[in-house]
Amino acid sequence: MPLGAARFGLLGGVADLGKLELIETQTYSTGVPDIDFTSIDESTYNVHLLTFSSTKGAGTNPQMKLRFFESGVKETASVYQNAIQFCDVTGSNFNEAKSTADSGIPVNGNYMGGVTQGYIYFYNLGDSSKYSFLTFHSSQYSATYGTIFFGFGSGVMTQASTVDGINLYNSNAGNFTDFDISLYGIAES
Repeated sequence: MPLGAARFGLLGGVADLGKLELIETQTYSTGVPDIDFTSIDESTYNVHLLTFSSTKGAGTNPQMKLRFFESGVKETASVYQNAIQFCDVTGSNFNEAKSTADSGIPVNGNYMGGVTQGYIYFYNLGDSSKYSFLTFHSSQYSATYGTIFFGFGSGVMTQASTVDGINLYNSNAGNFTDFDISLYGIAES
């Protein structure tokens, strides 16, 4: 084997350490209630990145939230903790929301009446000895306020388990009407 072949991912089937690798992309223009990524290759990747753009939800002020799958079962109990801060482009509407017992993690403010976009980093999804957590940034147009809002925050599932999937849903029990979402993996070791 040439010197450095493993380092640069030249061994077929071996993850290239530190490289962002596309796992799956989902794009829709019809209504669906949930967006699931159930093949996240958690045994290969230490860190995951989910990007979303052109995402819209139905209903009055819907909010995009996230849950995890554990061994193929979606965890919907109140085992999530989160904190989110958001403000509009003028800086006049600054808000914070947090919870220590939620059934999901919000990844934008509840102003998703327009288009939202952003990214989410996930950590420890395949490690059953650690809590799975995430950090995110997002922006969305608020039809209510007629302006752009920016959000940032984090969340954690407060039980150690092997997370093998990601679920996005509209907290207003409505459908997603449009979305373009990609999931990537990053192998660190």
